[in-house]
Amino acid sequence: MNYGMIFYIIGWILNIEGAFLFLPLIVSGIYREGKEAMSIALTALVCLVIGFIITRFKPKEKTLYAKEGLVIVALSWIVLSIFGMLPFVFSGAIPSVVDALFETVSGFTTTGASILSDVEAMGKSLLFWRSFTHWIGGMGVLVFLMAILPLSGGNNMYLMKVESTGPSVGKLVPKIRDTAFLLYSMYFALTLVEIILLLCAGMHWFDSVTIAMGTAGTGGFGVLNSSVGSYSAFAQVVITIFMIMFGVNFSLYHLVVKGRIKDVFKSAEFRVYISIILIAIAIITVDIRQMFGSISEALRHAGFQVGSIITTTGFSTTDFDLWPELSKSILVILMFVGACAGSTGGGIKVSRLIILFKTMLKELKVITHPRVVKKVKMDGKTVEHEVVRSVNVYLVSFFAIFIVSLLIVSADGHDFTTNFTSVAATINNIGPGLEAVGPTKNFSDFSDVSKLVFVFDMLAGRLELFPMLILLLPSTWKKNR
Repeated sequence: MNYGMIFYIIGWILNIEGAFLFLPLIVSGIYREGKEAMSIALTALVCLVIGFIITRFKPKEKTLYAKEGLVIVALSWIVLSIFGMLPFVFSGAIPSVVDALFETVSGFTTTGASILSDVEAMGKSLLFWRSFTHWIGGMGVLVFLMAILPLSGGNNMYLMKVESTGPSVGKLVPKIRDTAFLLYSMYFALTLVEIILLLCAGMHWFDSVTIAMGTAGTGGFGVLNSSVGSYSAFAQVVITIFMIMFGVNFSLYHLVVKGRIKDVFKSAEFRVYISIILIAIAIITVDIRQMFGSISEALRHAGFQVGSIITTTGFSTTDFDLWPELSKSILVILMFVGACAGSTGGGIKVSRLIILFKTMLKELKVITHPRVVKKVKMDGKTVEHEVVRSVNVYLVSFFAIFIVSLLIVSADGHDFTTNFTSVAATINNIGPGLEAVGPTKNFSDFSDVSKLVFVFDMLAGRLELFPMLILLLPSTWKKNR
């Protein structure tokens, strides 16, 4: 285990977090929030001092292996969240350490679940930091680190593979650093375009920036108690479109930039992703038609909620907990489906479901025709056995964590729907569930033990399970690889 490299990268993570905190510090100056400014400045100082000290000790061996990659990603996100919660604790906005950790982890993992009953009571600078954590966590802080810091060693791709979502991640360009820079450039450009469109929709600059950051990271933290229900219909349509766009694999945007637009539609995952969205919108629109004044209004709300749930963003325009059972059932299913691999969205991912479905069909054909040699293919290419195996292991691990979490959380005494959807909403990084954790409610009624379970689930869901699980294995910390 390369402990020197682990501490070195964590030190840089703290330096980056300290630098990021200057943005909410500027916001506190604009709105003249003295107490919030002090808490943010103190946190930034702590991060920078500790980060500076750690990074002074440069490791002699800088090569990373798979195990180090898993450990570095998991510990980086844990450290990022622990220090990221300090502004809420220092300012007294969220005095409980467990609640502050829950809120911050929910931000960085782009979950959007909250313990706050009155969002608007919080200072603007802290609301900005809360939404900014979505933007940071959406693409990944280690991807950002690789974009600005040249890390030597040919195996640094492990960091990007572990932090990125989906069953497989490749380089868009030959150099890892250039790939990371390209990803963040596209991410920033799309965020900026959404901000401009939301401003054109009549939204205040603060709301435009925070909502765009929440959309980009597919997070869902709003700055109003009504989430985005108080904004104009045009603004809601813009947010719907961008939620769906940020749920697309970013490698497809690279194809668009290169002028290979036709190749985008050759992606099976993209076609299935769009098809699921359109079918779900159509069914829900018909199902909720009588609840709204017109078909267009029903279509707008259906489109928004489908886009919000499948991309695991978690914004809401209305209380979908009041919708008919069919519509709610579809939304719960979409919680598990998730967005595309290589996007900022959570969930199981569409590509994994395609691989699982094709594997099932292959096994059925082998059973009926034992001599047939059948391989799983996707986009015209054979899916390697290693990828199929990892998808199967992922699914087993996913439901193992889900079941254990559900059993622990159930001890709080909430109803089954609340317990089930609260675990589904956190491990899939969605935000709201149903009943006591519906879009108009929050997670404040759960015990500290349950909240810590949710914290683990949110981190596990964002990091694709294995980095968090690997921390629990004693063999991980032994010197041998």
